[in-house]
Amino acid sequence: MNTLLLSRIQFAVTVGFHFLFPPISIGLAWLLVGMEWRAWRLKDETYVRMARFFGKLLGLTFVMGVATGLVMEFQFGTNWSEYSKFVGDIFGAPLAAEVIFAFFLESVFLGLYLYGSKKVSPGVHFFSCLMVAVGATISAFWILVAGSWMQTPAGFTINEHMHRAELTSFTQAVFNPSMWYRFFHTMAGCLVCGAFFVAGIASYRLRKNYQEAMARGALKIAIIVGFLSAVLVAFPTGHDHAQQVARDQPEKFASIEGLQTTQTRAPLTVFGLVHPESDEVHEKIEIPGLLSWLAYGDMDAPVKGLEEFPKEDRPPLWLTFVSFHNMVALGTFFILVTFWGVIKLFRRNLYQSPKYLKLLIFCIPLPLAAMQFGWVTAEVGRQPWIVYHVLRTSQAFSPVVPAESVLFSLIMFITIYIILLCLYLWLLIRIVKKGPEPTLVVEGNI
Repeated sequence: MNTLLLSRIQFAVTVGFHFLFPPISIGLAWLLVGMEWRAWRLKDETYVRMARFFGKLLGLTFVMGVATGLVMEFQFGTNWSEYSKFVGDIFGAPLAAEVIFAFFLESVFLGLYLYGSKKVSPGVHFFSCLMVAVGATISAFWILVAGSWMQTPAGFTINEHMHRAELTSFTQAVFNPSMWYRFFHTMAGCLVCGAFFVAGIASYRLRKNYQEAMARGALKIAIIVGFLSAVLVAFPTGHDHAQQVARDQPEKFASIEGLQTTQTRAPLTVFGLVHPESDEVHEKIEIPGLLSWLAYGDMDAPVKGLEEFPKEDRPPLWLTFVSFHNMVALGTFFILVTFWGVIKLFRRNLYQSPKYLKLLIFCIPLPLAAMQFGWVTAEVGRQPWIVYHVLRTSQAFSPVVPAESVLFSLIMFITIYIILLCLYLWLLIRIVKKGPEPTLVVEGNI
């Protein structure tokens, strides 16, 4: 058994499972801000019931995110000790900032939001919801700072004597070259996750009762937010992020596009099959010149191919290429689905379309799949480096931890996560089936 391989699999499992919940929490929190604002300012009882209903789902999802996130951070000290020694002075700062400036803010105001609605004024209740959304966004900011620094490290120097990276500029490390691109692209993706989550649940309620006012209002909000955020994921955030990758990580860019040779008027690969034997993409469907134009704004601009880089420095082609193209395909699908919904909304037949409502129910997990594909593209595309062009992944794991111990903990985590996921889905379905409160007695809110 290989300790490095098992450690990588374990980290992928724990991070991948945890990453199912923050996108929903962030997107749903901002949708709740809109619902709560209308409930407060317009004293609309439908939106009060809507916000309380989806607030329960936010609380459930937040708890799952916290429970699964703790395990993820512990692994830096157990399975990746050499990495922690090398970059601990830098990497620890954003993780500590996330806890101090975001987690406590989010946790305190979430408690006030969920349990203090009858004890505080309507304005304070709205403010608590806003702070939950702000706290979740700040939390994501610091986590993305840490991840972006690994992709495009800046503001540090290498102490050769101590064999570790030392911080020279906190500002440069935080605002590294890829941070803002990754942040805005990820936040737009979170809004898509939240919108489809709300849209699917509202659609389920409408299929039971087409006249349910709460579900109608929620679906309207979700479709509009879903369409706008799906467009933002593609342009400008996705486009700008791809251009940043082309500038700063050319071997990753070549891998996600399956480009073997450096060329001008480089074609954009819409579809292709990666052959494991040759490690090349075949059966391509290409658009000539479009990749050069998308990457550099010039169809005659040269784009580096994989041939420019030593084989040992190239990312795994199959996983990088497939995950990226699946992400793009799903992103295009989200734009089409929500645009169809916007058309139905203007034609006033959105709520009486059983097939479309059923489609939205099945779409609930798809934005999460797209987020997972995007994460795989980013992290696998950085390989073989754990810190790009600074520290290799093979140099970062804990060599003294036996492979058997890693395997045991991996099996244990998978078992626990399956149980947690089943529990989450059971509670989620139970709340959704029960629906919002049939009668609402509001004390002090309206």
